[in-house]
Amino acid sequence: MAEASATRAAPATTTAEAARQYLTYRLGDELFALDISKVREVLDFTTVTRVPRTPEFMRGVINLRGSVVPVVDLRLKFGMPATERTVNTCVIIAEIDVDGELTLLGALADSVQEVIELGPDAIEPAPRIGTRLRTDFIRGIGRQNDRFIILLDIDRVFATDELGAFQTAQAAAAAAS
Repeated sequence: MAEASATRAAPATTTAEAARQYLTYRLGDELFALDISKVREVLDFTTVTRVPRTPEFMRGVINLRGSVVPVVDLRLKFGMPATERTVNTCVIIAEIDVDGELTLLGALADSVQEVIELGPDAIEPAPRIGTRLRTDFIRGIGRQNDRFIILLDIDRVFATDELGAFQTAQAAAAAAS
């Protein structure tokens, strides 16, 4: 009897359980994804209040139910043209880790696509592109059917000094309101 229960316990480590869910979204022609556990919600594009003396990719802050949330333009961060406002433009509210503290961050996306599930066998490691280009913020490259999906590690997209600019912007906006 003990042998049978040990046999039943074994499937707990199957690849299906190791699969993770990702929210996919577009930036230009490219498809990106965030681990769904980092996504709090998706909002329609709204008015963003610009904060002086912040990096160009930081579009400003929004009021999210009484909280000041910085909004960044990932297209600018990745060297693409700025995000244009369309009917599909949205703000993905994500929780990021800043020095061990969870902080809300809004990321502009051209459009949100869907939630997908990817197992470890469908994810390749992030490409190594020499020592001069930073790719540590890419968790991996997902494959689904005939398309590639760039899986971001949102906690690593921004350097510590850039995250300090977010906190400064939040404090300035909070003091102004």
